Amino acid sequence: MPTVASYCTTFLKPEMLHLYRQITGLKRWDTFVVTRERQCADLYPMPEGGIEVAPAVRSNFLRRFWLKYVRHEPPIVYRGEYGVLANLLERRHADVLHVYFGHTGVHLLPFLKRWPKPSVVSFHGMDVQKRAHDPGYETRLRELLQTTTLVLARSHSLQERLLELGCPPEKLRLNRTGIPLDQFSWVDRQPPPDGAWRFVQACRLIEKKGLDDAIHAFARFAARHPKATFTIAGEGPLLGALEKLRDDLGLTTRITFAGFLKGNDLCKLYHSSHVFIHPSRLMEDGNQEGIPNAMLEAMATGLPVIATLHGGIPEAVRKDVTGFLVPERDVDGLYHAIVRLLETPGQWQAMSAAASADVRENFEAKAQIAKLEAVYDEAARLA
Repeated sequence: MPTVASYCTTFLKPEMLHLYRQITGLKRWDTFVVTRERQCADLYPMPEGGIEVAPAVRSNFLRRFWLKYVRHEPPIVYRGEYGVLANLLERRHADVLHVYFGHTGVHLLPFLKRWPKPSVVSFHGMDVQKRAHDPGYETRLRELLQTTTLVLARSHSLQERLLELGCPPEKLRLNRTGIPLDQFSWVDRQPPPDGAWRFVQACRLIEKKGLDDAIHAFARFAARHPKATFTIAGEGPLLGALEKLRDDLGLTTRITFAGFLKGNDLCKLYHSSHVFIHPSRLMEDGNQEGIPNAMLEAMATGLPVIATLHGGIPEAVRKDVTGFLVPERDVDGLYHAIVRLLETPGQWQAMSAAASADVRENFEAKAQIAKLEAVYDEAARLA
């Protein structure tokens, strides 16, 4: 059985469950993870031998001086990281190297240019953004796209951005997020007779997710429906600011910050909710969404979506069929979409059924794993 080495700089941050599912879901390819830092081992266990933590490099001053100032080698070489990684991949008989996230691929570019075997780099959204602190980043990113064997993108919108950056079209492949449908089952909900609609958003608490817009839109809806509630699941740097916004709007008892939820706890929250809201926005540095995994999980359980025309979201949410989509940063549009969804007879039930059916048809985990393994097959043939 062939072997793919899955390179993740950190394995694995709490919000990266989708990567864990993908890596551990392979059937025809063996895999092991190469990482520089092991995190969340309790959340993301791996079998014995499934993790290789790259050891710290011992510095030899003379050799480093010679490589850096005489040979003019890049840091990954003169610091010794190249040799450590090359030896590790040889020892584990890796046939393909899959690098998760484009910025990690940029860091490994000098290695990928020298390594004799095929590589695959996958892009997820934030890794196509500009780096104000690193003006040469885009140049190296463009070189990476020419160097690596194949390039994966989570959405068509990311594919378009990668093409703008000069990625050869023949290298580009779509790599959809796979959702384990047995873990996010559909439930037959009923509209609340007393107007106690329950909203949910699950994400990192960061600006890109548009949480302030979601709270403002909910506040207007809650004025019409005093029993409506909104649960926000996730962690992040904006928690304090969002709690203050909630309190300033007089919604302390109506909006709950549930923290990071996983597995069954998250699914239970979806099952007890009626609407998933996710008004993402494009950041000034180009940071954008692929297709939010939490949104797909929520849709699988039968939650209609109120979201924005942003990134890969329109590829998963069929406008006016599985949810409503409005322009970014449009609080009025969000509010009116909520009213239309919940106050038009039959609309919510129809979208609930359609949302679950769409995810089952287009994002089922096993089918997406099979497509990924086909990419590995192709990369191996191109070696």
